[in-house]
Amino acid sequence: MDNVNRIVSSETEELILVDANDTEIGHLTKAGCHDGKGVLHRAFSLFLFNDAGELLLQQRGEEKRLWPGYWSNACCSHPRRGETMPVATRRRLRDELNIEATLEFVYQFVYHAGFGDKGSENELCHVYLGKTGIPVQPNEHEISAIRYISVETLDGELKSMPEQFTPWFKMEWQTLQHEYSGSLASYCKQAVC
Repeated sequence: MDNVNRIVSSETEELILVDANDTEIGHLTKAGCHDGKGVLHRAFSLFLFNDAGELLLQQRGEEKRLWPGYWSNACCSHPRRGETMPVATRRRLRDELNIEATLEFVYQFVYHAGFGDKGSENELCHVYLGKTGIPVQPNEHEISAIRYISVETLDGELKSMPEQFTPWFKMEWQTLQHEYSGSLASYCKQAVC
């Protein structure tokens, strides 16, 4: 198997359980964190822009347990047991997109979203902004497709077909636009952010 499309995640890897203040309180397998209504665990979402101010989107792999085939932000995952957030975000950028990027932490929030009888996301999610250039090499075990999209086109798609996007992406994008527009403007074209 080539290095770009290596296996990078497992339902048995241990994630970090947290309370609502992001204090570590234990560990549980990824499967256990997502079973039923889920158990609150630490996560992150990365929003990456190119030099033209377009946002990188990924279509989640069809083998994903939760929201397979849905469009989402460039990268979203979890730090593993014993892993700091900077280490985890760097690892996951390499694992999913085979790139490196400088990231800026913007905010964190708690959310819960169920996906029928398949399980739930119950996460305290750290949201980051960053820039990257082409080429991005998506790992086919994690990602079905990628695309860069203008803010204007994205906003139109979110209104006309919101069911094609992951719930956390929609929440995070709305918060970034309404509460962190200054931070967002430094990554995308200010006129359309």
